[in-house]
Amino acid sequence: MVFKKLVVMMMGCLGCAGQPTEPSSSPEKAESKPLVDESVVVTSPRVKLGDGRYLAYRERGVPKNISTYRIIIVHGFGSSKEMSFMASDELLDELGIYLLIYDRAGYGESSINQKRSLKSEASDIEELADLLQLGSRFYIIGVSLGCYPAWSCIKHIPARLAGVALVVPFVNYKWQTLPKDLTKDDYRKQLCRWVIWITRYARGLLHWWLTQNIFPSASVLDGNPQYFCDKDLDALKNTPGYQLFTQDGLKDRNVFDSLCSDCIVAFGKWDFNPLELSNPYPQNESSVHIWQGHEDKVVPVQLQRHVSQRLPWIRYHEVPDGGHLLVYDRAVCEAVLKSLVLGEDPPLYRPKLEN
Repeated sequence: MVFKKLVVMMMGCLGCAGQPTEPSSSPEKAESKPLVDESVVVTSPRVKLGDGRYLAYRERGVPKNISTYRIIIVHGFGSSKEMSFMASDELLDELGIYLLIYDRAGYGESSINQKRSLKSEASDIEELADLLQLGSRFYIIGVSLGCYPAWSCIKHIPARLAGVALVVPFVNYKWQTLPKDLTKDDYRKQLCRWVIWITRYARGLLHWWLTQNIFPSASVLDGNPQYFCDKDLDALKNTPGYQLFTQDGLKDRNVFDSLCSDCIVAFGKWDFNPLELSNPYPQNESSVHIWQGHEDKVVPVQLQRHVSQRLPWIRYHEVPDGGHLLVYDRAVCEAVLKSLVLGEDPPLYRPKLEN
């Protein structure tokens, strides 16, 4: 029972770190080999990286060659390029926005990266942008756990970024400058330690538990108020749910191992501390934004406020009734885009900080 509770809590916390996705095209077949399987029939366009891996992607908005703004969206844990970003096509056309949403390494139809790291995630984004000729500078929107690649881009390739939006970015409790008074009573801190331990030392047992048919184990996220606020639950009623967190989705060991490696990099020790980053854009040549839901049950709003206070060069926006699934709120998504490319600062999303 203790192990079951731990698994449920872990999958709940990590699962909330991503976004429900639209059904993707045969992710298990696309990842059936350790690196690349040329015999696999894929349905999405892909680019071949310098190390031989492939990244799959899809496009939205105006055609790239006539676009004014080119934005790469980085999905979170357990998600894919099929994730929803609820900005309307009308707004994309009006602003001249081209959106590129790709499968991160080991997700969907992209190849596994057995050497995944903070730097490799940033390198994938930069190489993807170059192969698709997005220009010398482009925008990034990272979502939840997909914000660690975005943080890595800010650190390692800041000159390539025209702007960055971190939407409900997760907070790594290993960042050493996090104040103890904000984290000492936060159950998520201990949970993150267990996540790292179990994915490193008891991965086989975890895989068995999530795929066996004797006890209920997977699909623990659906409608669970422990992990979702009311607005999140409303959004989940109209989505297919977390496709990878079903027993069928987790049976493929390559898929499962990719999920484990993703959370190990995200929650492990980083080669830099985001809270100690200096402003890479002192001339305001680019802007960085954080978007946080006040009712988010995955990332406490107090931690996000601390991050924004430590980094005053980041523009902080807070959605009063928003939870962790902000990408399912059309008004918020459109505000994210306008703020990122036009510099708008919607009064509705200015935080009302308590004294």
